[in-house]
Amino acid sequence: MRIIRDYTYVTEADRGASVAIGNFDGVHIGHLSVIDQARAAGARSGAPLGILTFEPHPREYFAPDAPPFRLMGREARAHRLEKLGVERLYEINFNAALASLSPREFAQNVIRDGLGLAHVVVGADFCFGKGRAGNAADLQAFGAEMGFGVTIAQLLEGDAGQVSSTAIRRALSDGDPRAAAAMLGHWHRIDGPVVGGEQRGRTLGYPTANMSIEGLHPPKFGVYAVLVDVLDGPHKGQYHGAASLGLRPMFQGEVPNLETFIFDFSGDLYDAPLSVALVDYLRPEETFDSLDAFIAQMDADCARARGILAAL
Repeated sequence: MRIIRDYTYVTEADRGASVAIGNFDGVHIGHLSVIDQARAAGARSGAPLGILTFEPHPREYFAPDAPPFRLMGREARAHRLEKLGVERLYEINFNAALASLSPREFAQNVIRDGLGLAHVVVGADFCFGKGRAGNAADLQAFGAEMGFGVTIAQLLEGDAGQVSSTAIRRALSDGDPRAAAAMLGHWHRIDGPVVGGEQRGRTLGYPTANMSIEGLHPPKFGVYAVLVDVLDGPHKGQYHGAASLGLRPMFQGEVPNLETFIFDFSGDLYDAPLSVALVDYLRPEETFDSLDAFIAQMDADCARARGILAAL
């Protein structure tokens, strides 16, 4: 997969793609439907499959001080899109110049002249251009005029209603990772390198791999049964574990993070890239009267997590 970040300079080999347009936060089953339609349109003409998205997310650009909301960072999104067979990722810089383009200017300057796209697929709720003034029907009209195809994909309905990144965030905030997974089509994962911690877990018999959740939507704080993928290095592989997500009230933590205890594992994971999948919410964060009580609860949490994960 090639990543293109400047629509004003695109090689001939990167033009002519069939793309799905959107933010693709989480790459959920609704996104997969849009991507599959772009794939099918490209197959009919021999065009490579592409994704047109924006970085930073427009919501981050217009409200930089708002609470974190993203389900995944740009690297995790790119990795997942590549696994889906995307050949061109147009990850366009969202800045003042792009935000100021009218709907017509966006269609002409970015889609036709800049990227030279052959076909685009958008959701029925797609809006674009300055002030979100353009809609999917407008894009279809521009395509007919400017020479690129446009497909409007209907929004996907799940068991609990419309599938959306907002609904997935709500499920995670409610401590329901299985509901989130049903909409995602995969477990919700937190990806990133293992960072240095205070090594308290090691002294308690529960050494943990610590990861930052900075910039991501925080799921409900508490303890989870998790699946762990070590993505590279000497310990590369898949493991089971239990993780604490939050502020560590027993130790007066100030910045939320994810601390994962990997079952039946020994080794150094500092700086190793991890992907931790939230499977089940076990309990909220709490404080204990003593370290012995805390350790007893961790014993119980791990026993419960083992049972849950063994049944998958």
